[in-house]
Amino acid sequence: MILDFLKPKKQTKTFSPLKSDMHCHLLPNVDDGSGSVQETIACLKVLAEVGFTKVHFTPHFQANYPNEENDIQERFAKLKKEIEKSNVEGLPEFGVISGEYRFDPRFARRPGVDNVLTLPGKILLCEFSLHFNDYMPTDIFAEYLRLGYKLILAHPERYPYLGIHSEEVRKMKEMDIKFQVNVLSLNGFYGEAARQKGFDYIKAGMVEYMGTDTHNMRYAKALKETAENKQVQKIMETHAFLNSEL
Repeated sequence: MILDFLKPKKQTKTFSPLKSDMHCHLLPNVDDGSGSVQETIACLKVLAEVGFTKVHFTPHFQANYPNEENDIQERFAKLKKEIEKSNVEGLPEFGVISGEYRFDPRFARRPGVDNVLTLPGKILLCEFSLHFNDYMPTDIFAEYLRLGYKLILAHPERYPYLGIHSEEVRKMKEMDIKFQVNVLSLNGFYGEAARQKGFDYIKAGMVEYMGTDTHNMRYAKALKETAENKQVQKIMETHAFLNSEL
């Protein structure tokens, strides 16, 4: 009889209530995320292990990664074919190819505001600079809402200049902009300030989506550890999010 401590540990499917991960950087070689198809497959396996059954891909669209929508779509189609040929089992279902768009003055000047990659339901995932903010893109928000888009702000807990009770947050919520917290924030992956703000946003009922923001295997390892966090498990048990609708 094998002793219990010698048995392989079964990964906790903490995030199974979410079903879909709606924020990751696992399209290889397009931004600061996955560097190869092999790394993408390894990360996807981890996402399945912790409970995700579908994954939407959201590469960066910003000054550091000036991706073009047509090229990203072609790369996504190629990735799906390569993984299908590999016959790897146990991976989550592929969702859509979307994007994480940096809302800044450069974005405001981009041609054709209606040419963006979205999540299901014409949902656009956006972000701000993590380091500084001298620009609140209220005009961009208003334009996309006018065009019939729905907006999600990625990881509000990670912006040091954005307080949970700030005027900026109040205005965004009045405009019905949804918030998405990174699950890794809740395990201290980005520091204590982001961890605490993540919990505060959730407990205040201001978070509609959770995302992994997985980039590579370092993130995937942290995701497995986060799935074992008792506070995170309690959040998943006691709070309802909208990921499963995507």
